[in-house]
This record gives sequence, structure tokens and C-alpha cells, in this order.
Amino acid sequence: MTTARDLAIVALDVAPDRPVEQGDLSLALAGAEVFDLIQAKALVLDGDRILPGAQAPTGDRLLDEAAAALVRQEPYESVEDWLWRRGRGLSSAYVDDFERAGLTTRPRGHRLPLRTGRTVLVDSAARRQAEDRWSAGEPVLAALAAAAGLRDEPAEDAEAVAGDAATTVLAAVGDAVMELEAVRQRKAIEDAAFDNVWRGY
Repeated sequence: MTTARDLAIVALDVAPDRPVEQGDLSLALAGAEVFDLIQAKALVLDGDRILPGAQAPTGDRLLDEAAAALVRQEPYESVEDWLWRRGRGLSSAYVDDFERAGLTTRPRGHRLPLRTGRTVLVDSAARRQAEDRWSAGEPVLAALAAAAGLRDEPAEDAEAVAGDAATTVLAAVGDAVMELEAVRQRKAIEDAAFDNVWRGY
């Protein structure tokens, strides 16, 4: 399994008790894919730029899709640009992929689409592995989970364990999540002002 899949599994495990914004989770998943692609030697970071490596199958459908989506022309893509481009709808893509792989099910009596949060994980080796990493407080997974709102505090040693790449990716994920929250707040204010105009205030 990959960090991205483990993060998605943790999100499904935690979600009933701690609702997560899908946009925040999608950005964190895109960040997790960067870590996975570094591990697979499919990319290297040069500052905040993503330099693609050789395209070799990773054995993971979504990760192969991510590798194929890397920009392969100079000046290449920044981590931040990657998060916004790759992250669009990514949490739903992982949920759909889990259903295809038989890692999730829908409770009986619910005829609701998966994206409503009614998806339930089945007992599987993938789930147990993700739970083990989560319980152990694996630093990169913990830091990405904190950025997505799945936990309050990031792991303090994430950057020390993973080096400069972790610093760059985690900072970009944190900035993107904050930017998305600012957009949400701005929209809420604009919607409230619009409603007030219609009410005569």
C-alpha cells in the first residue's frame, strides 16, 4: 500500500467521528502521492519543482495515473500547482477505487452514493496496515492527516525523518489547505451578504 491509500483509509475510518472537508483531504492525498512517487523514483524535487523520472509501473493504478500526469516539460510544475491540479476530486477517486477493489462496502438499507460518507471499510490487510501506521504515529502520514483535519497536531518529527522533500511538500499542502479555507470563508461571507440583500437588510 501507499501513503496516499493509507491516508484515504484513515480518513474513512475517522470520518464518522470527525467529518473532513473533501477538498482538504484531496489536497493532502495529492501531497501523499508526491511522497509515494519519490519512493518509487518516479520524481525528484528540485526546490519546489517536480522533476519527473522514468515512467515505470508502480503496481498501483492511481499512483501510475499520477505518474503519467506529471508535467514533463521545463520549467516543470511546482508542488503547489500539482496539488491544485491533481487534487481536484482526488478523495472521490480513492473512494471509488476502494469500492472496485472490494475494500469498502455500503451498509444495508442505504441506497446513497458513496460520496455521502456512507462508505464503510471492510476488514482487510490494507486496512490493518493503514491502522498500524496510524497507531504508530508514522510522521509523514500523521502530518498529512493533520493538514487534512484528521488530527489536531502534526507529528513534530515528520520533517526530520523525511528531510527537505518533506519540508517542501508538507509546507505546500499546509498553504493550499489554508488558501482553500480562505476561499470557503470568502464565499460564505458573500453568500450571507447576498441573502441579506434579498431579505431587505
